[in-house]
Amino acid sequence: MHIRTASAARRLVWSPSLAFGEGFMDGEIEPVDGSTIHDVLDLLILNLADGGTHPAMRLGEGLRWIGRRLLDLNTTRRSRRNVAHHYDLNGTLYSLFLDADRQYSCAYFLTGNESLDEAQALKKRHLASKLRLDRPDLEVLDIGCGWGGLAITLARDHGARVTGLTLSAEQLAEARSRAAAAGLSDRVRFELMDYRDWKQPVDRVVSVGMFEHVGINHHTAFFRTVKAALKEDGVALVHAIGQSGGPATTNPWLRKYIFPGGYSPALSEVVPAVEKAGLWITDMEILRLHYAMTIAHWRARFAANRNAIKSLYDERFCRMFEFYLSASELAFRRWGHMNWQLQLTRQVEALPLTRDYMFEAERAAAYPHDPPPSTAARMEVGRDVEPA
Repeated sequence: MHIRTASAARRLVWSPSLAFGEGFMDGEIEPVDGSTIHDVLDLLILNLADGGTHPAMRLGEGLRWIGRRLLDLNTTRRSRRNVAHHYDLNGTLYSLFLDADRQYSCAYFLTGNESLDEAQALKKRHLASKLRLDRPDLEVLDIGCGWGGLAITLARDHGARVTGLTLSAEQLAEARSRAAAAGLSDRVRFELMDYRDWKQPVDRVVSVGMFEHVGINHHTAFFRTVKAALKEDGVALVHAIGQSGGPATTNPWLRKYIFPGGYSPALSEVVPAVEKAGLWITDMEILRLHYAMTIAHWRARFAANRNAIKSLYDERFCRMFEFYLSASELAFRRWGHMNWQLQLTRQVEALPLTRDYMFEAERAAAYPHDPPPSTAARMEVGRDVEPA
């Protein structure tokens, strides 16, 4: 890479975790000899994963560790501001690199050969199987509903009645519009509401890609809210990003430019909060490389639509998003990030003795409105396949 200015070099000495991304965004750091920012980041992250270090990075990590509870103090007001920072961007942006259903979370690959749309449809099927939607008209609460795709699928294909919660005004408007267009406004509703304000017990609770925004100070409160939201025989499913190497801190560049207030916890930080809330963990699954594969699709789509995205914003924004997507993909490939799914209940007898019902429901499900799995994926359905 070429460091173009002395000021960029100085910032890299004193604050490399923040300065490298900012230098690339501002054009002061450029890959050379045909390399891309993805190539450069891959080399740097491999070095760090293999024991490479930098005094300023160690110091910064120590200071962030000391202050991480203050940094993650996500009050209701602060949470709304944090969500608006990323999710209230121009809706066209997300349509240009996400799948058709705008699933902005980890997809689920049976073979790795699925298209992005296929893998996201498989993800929704996988989640539904763990919710055990075994009868019609079950009341489902979707905490952090995004643009409404999962809520609409659960209502349309499983007969559920779903309420989705979001703090994003852009997502709220789009989700309501999509439900109306699907003729499901009587079965799906969306509210601009913090999860802490929900008071009505429901049969099922699902939360996908939202727990990363809760903050370490609020883990126990989140799971207590989930417990209070469940009827006695209810089932909850929480899907989020985690770290396999134990508790850490959020990269300062990511916190400043992409996800203020965000933190992807280790399971050693999550499980104690579940225990304190008094919930049963009835199933746990770790998805290791699924998100890396998902983001690789996003990067390719972003690159293919870069000119259109640049017309929405500018070159600096495009560089920021390219840096974010590459760093995120590599965090899952090289840096110990993964996704975890926890199935939770209030009662020990809320679910069958074995997990066979999950596999049976998943094999039987066929979403008529979603793209079918590829031929390779269809060949694998019905057999036990180890996730990537």
